[in-house]
Amino acid sequence: MLLAVDIGNTNITLGIFRVSKGKILPKPIKVWRLNTNKTESADKYGRKILDLFDHNNINSADIKAVAIASVVPVLDPIFEDVSFKYLGRKAFFVDEKTSFIKMKYENLNEIGADRIADAVAAYHFYGGPAIVIDFGTATTFDCIDKNGVYLGGVIAPGPLISAEALAKKTSKLPQVEVVKPKRAIGKSTVKGIQSGLYFGYVGLVKEILKRIRSEMDGNPKILATGGLADLIVPEIKEVKKILPDLTLEGIRLVYQNSK
Repeated sequence: MLLAVDIGNTNITLGIFRVSKGKILPKPIKVWRLNTNKTESADKYGRKILDLFDHNNINSADIKAVAIASVVPVLDPIFEDVSFKYLGRKAFFVDEKTSFIKMKYENLNEIGADRIADAVAAYHFYGGPAIVIDFGTATTFDCIDKNGVYLGGVIAPGPLISAEALAKKTSKLPQVEVVKPKRAIGKSTVKGIQSGLYFGYVGLVKEILKRIRSEMDGNPKILATGGLADLIVPEIKEVKKILPDLTLEGIRLVYQNSK
């Protein structure tokens, strides 16, 4: 089995892929999420992962490879240790050097590993042109042309960051949950903030999509992934599919192509 690990700023997503007849099968058979803690030790993460394996009847000895996409550099050596110490495997990292897609980008080492994985998986499964919106801590828009070339994209703060910043930078405004309000006009401070966050964010996504589509050839397929996709996408009719495991699939594909 392959353990794919997507290390984000808010969550660490783990996916198990089964291997059959020497081939890694698509679609993870198990997916788990851990909170990202930048100060946690390799031993704590390792024990958490082994506990997940135990509760799901997975033998750690069956893990033959560990592939990682990380946007949290401080955790890279931690998960290298987890992979070697707890699973007996050398960690494979997705980056601009291991990716097999062509990239038109000024500084290749600046591209997040999760964005590379998203672009690889989107083109592999749906072809191009395509746009992937990843609703995470930051919301990213990644553009792939008809030939599978990564063109770049857009990075915007996610709604959770905006909610946190609003609470921290003001004296009287509270931290609120990001939800879809029933009305745009809020009848309380909390509802007013929720309206601004939600509908403002929907407007942001629509405007960015409009602009990047005008700069791309053809009629790009628009795909979504990330933790807040289910909340936001129903307001964005241009998005055709929500793919919760797209990043894990991309990690799997980059690793598989490296062999």
